[in-house]
Amino acid sequence: MMLHAPTRRELLLASGVLFAWSQVPKIARAEGRDPRFLTIVLRGALDGLAAVAPIGDPDWLRLRGDKALRLEGENGALRLDDLFALNPAMPNLHRLYAAGQATIVHAVATPYRERSHFDGQDVLESGLARPGAVDTGWLNRALAVMPGEGRVAQKSQAFAVGPVTPLVVRGPAPILSWTPPRLPPASDDTMMRLLDLYRHTDPALARALEERIGLAAIARAGGMQNEPVQGGLGRGGAAQVRAYFAEAAGAAAKFLARPDGPRVGALAFDGWDTHAQEGVLDGRLAALLGALDGAIAAIEKEMGDAWRQTVVAMVTEFGRTARINGTDGTDHGTATVALLVGGALKGGRVIADWPGVAEVKLFEGRDLRATTDLRAVLKGVLKDHLRVDDAGLDSKVFPDSADVKPMAGLVA
Repeated sequence: MMLHAPTRRELLLASGVLFAWSQVPKIARAEGRDPRFLTIVLRGALDGLAAVAPIGDPDWLRLRGDKALRLEGENGALRLDDLFALNPAMPNLHRLYAAGQATIVHAVATPYRERSHFDGQDVLESGLARPGAVDTGWLNRALAVMPGEGRVAQKSQAFAVGPVTPLVVRGPAPILSWTPPRLPPASDDTMMRLLDLYRHTDPALARALEERIGLAAIARAGGMQNEPVQGGLGRGGAAQVRAYFAEAAGAAAKFLARPDGPRVGALAFDGWDTHAQEGVLDGRLAALLGALDGAIAAIEKEMGDAWRQTVVAMVTEFGRTARINGTDGTDHGTATVALLVGGALKGGRVIADWPGVAEVKLFEGRDLRATTDLRAVLKGVLKDHLRVDDAGLDSKVFPDSADVKPMAGLVA
């Protein structure tokens, strides 16, 4: 097969919703259960300290100053427990937490300890301990080792809309893919990545992009921007992102809720690389968290009665620096949060072996230190919710991970 540089259409379609046709495990059938599992990859590295703040840590306000989330004020954080509070852009997640249908795992990371998006995403989605040449993802391999009885007539078939399939779901299990007709607006970061790509593959298009970016910068400098900007997302752009997240997530839920539909799926949301003007309360990150919160609500609504047998895991390749940088953003970091929602959870908890955010406790003097392996979280869900056995988890799904034990008690 000939390799080629991705086309513009391929890049735009890369955030589509993908499902693997699953076999319901025999054990689950015997238990009278019909479990559903959805993975949402947040590409770009989520600032976990801005999403779920350690308000009870005595060093928190010293670390982030006036950028720190706190309970006080008109736009105060949403209290979770004595140590943690949730970004106020996520009231749906807070409601589910109060109802015992959301769990937050903090200070979590994959085994990856460098700061490359591409390698970090490779480790996150492949399930391997380090980046490398691999063409299957942990979610697809989980299906391949799952004991079960076929229940979907089309399980031997696959179709895709858009040729770029996230690594997490690539593999031997048949795949169905769908891309919403609505596409998210391109972020400044996406535009710069496209520009770099086409300087090497399509110089004419690169020149056109440079002119477009330059004109936009001139317009902003001259006060010709027609709408307020939220950290790189105009008001219309923020609304478009919210609509796209809700549409994609809602469609995923509709597929998973169908009696004859898939039982395992994955989708990706881009845009979490907040190097400048992060906007924890009223900017880009707040808009993205609000859009993700809307996506959570859409999933709950569209799952209907199947919500009580559903787990949704929201994960990202790594966190961001503990301190705010000179451009009011954060750079690539280490530990972050994993967000779990669903009616099948034993929720209402923040799970954290909290490392603290004092100067001497930061990883390499700059990042939140990882104390929980993300693979333990995912193993816990796969084992207790989908009944994937330990041997398969240790050797096939997450190879060479026998020392990483599944996190127990996540599922009710």
